[in-house]
Amino acid sequence: MNIFNKKTPPTIGLDISSTAVKLIQLSRSDGGVRVENFAIEPLPAGAVKDKIVVDVEVVSAAIERAVRRSGAKSKYCAVAVSGSSVMTKTISLPSDLTDVELESQIEIEADQYIPYSLDEVRRDFEVLGPSKRSADLVDVLLAACKTDTVDLLTAAVEDSGLKLRVIDVEAYAIANAFELIRHQNGISLDKTIAIVEIGAQQLGFIVMHGDRVIYSREHAFGATQLIEDISRRYELSPEEALVMLRGDDQPEDFVQMVIEPFQQSVVQQIGRALQFYSSSNDFKSIDTVFLAAGGAQLKGLDQVINDELGISAEIADPIRGLTLANNVAANSLRASSSVLMTACGLAMRGFD
Repeated sequence: MNIFNKKTPPTIGLDISSTAVKLIQLSRSDGGVRVENFAIEPLPAGAVKDKIVVDVEVVSAAIERAVRRSGAKSKYCAVAVSGSSVMTKTISLPSDLTDVELESQIEIEADQYIPYSLDEVRRDFEVLGPSKRSADLVDVLLAACKTDTVDLLTAAVEDSGLKLRVIDVEAYAIANAFELIRHQNGISLDKTIAIVEIGAQQLGFIVMHGDRVIYSREHAFGATQLIEDISRRYELSPEEALVMLRGDDQPEDFVQMVIEPFQQSVVQQIGRALQFYSSSNDFKSIDTVFLAAGGAQLKGLDQVINDELGISAEIADPIRGLTLANNVAANSLRASSSVLMTACGLAMRGFD
């Protein structure tokens, strides 16, 4: 979906999170998909907070470094917004409205559903298709984001030398990337899938039935808690704690004292997310949970979720089955696969 800009095919998917800029460029190749370029560039703490760009200069410089390291030549990109400044709502409208009537009706609906003054937001919509409620209705996705959030993101991208072509909503970019996984795993459209994105500061819970997002909610929980736990227990800086987490030289009590308690916290948060979802109007029983983002890389987490919640859990891997250009570092890319869901979904906008 192109929520806030004219629909023009981008080439680079650019995911700007609180910890890193993640860049990937995809292309169609012999009926499949090929990774042309890829890079992950770390961001210092505070440059992005709650999914909102805070330091335009620092983020812009990181984007520039990511582009240079990746070798990407395209100047066009797609990015995503999320967090508390973004609102989406699926509404049903008469299917016989003209384009002018549809836009006019959506303006009325926007004023009803958007919790900000319409002067303070950028808004857009997309017709999703026939509504299940009635043959005389169509479902329309209404999306809005605070103008200052969009302006900061736009400034960071354009100051890096890139040209912004698409601003999507993160949940829908992730859903777009899931189509790669659906194809690779042969998952039928009658299945209901949950994608749990365990980021640094937030846990995103997205439910898809078929190829549509039917539920999306963010929870204030993330992998930063694990880094803080390691820092406290072993008296390390956050940077040193991250090195310990990723390395092989860990204390004997490391798994028991920090990893297992954090895994239980993740299980509790997912259980809570499932409870919220079960009370929604669109509830359907979930067949499989796919884990994405940095927290998904924690070894054994999928099995713990399977055991504790009694639901099938897998690591989301949008890269598996894709071909790689010769310049792409295969080991580095595959090790980072679960953190590239948003970037992949954005890069796929070039296929629209």
